[in-house]
Amino acid sequence: MLKIMKIVVLITRVLLGLLFLFSSVVVLFNLIPQPEMEGAVKIFNEGLAASVYLIPLLKTIELACAIAFLTGRFIPLASEIIFPVTVNIFLFHAFLAKGGLPVAIFLLAGNMFLMYVHRKNYQTLMVVN
Repeated sequence: MLKIMKIVVLITRVLLGLLFLFSSVVVLFNLIPQPEMEGAVKIFNEGLAASVYLIPLLKTIELACAIAFLTGRFIPLASEIIFPVTVNIFLFHAFLAKGGLPVAIFLLAGNMFLMYVHRKNYQTLMVVN
């Protein structure tokens, strides 16, 4: 059972790392032209782009966490840092662009799974003084 759990953790970690790596590299290096958007999705993305700093910051964080997931180093820290991003990806697809919802669900569930597996590392954060 323990060996199966290690394999599931490895697969989840690598898939999350690859998804975040692909997403960040494509946007940071402008490898694929952005598709035409309309409605609330267009307004949302225009707002993010208008801030100038937010998308590069977000994609840099995604890249750093992707490297952590793929190398297997600092997984608890990377999971914690990327958690607000995965929640926002999920909410974006739940309310604005339902087409990407399956991937968003995997990102959120996979990140929560990794956080659960490494829950011992978060115990000191949950101490009430």
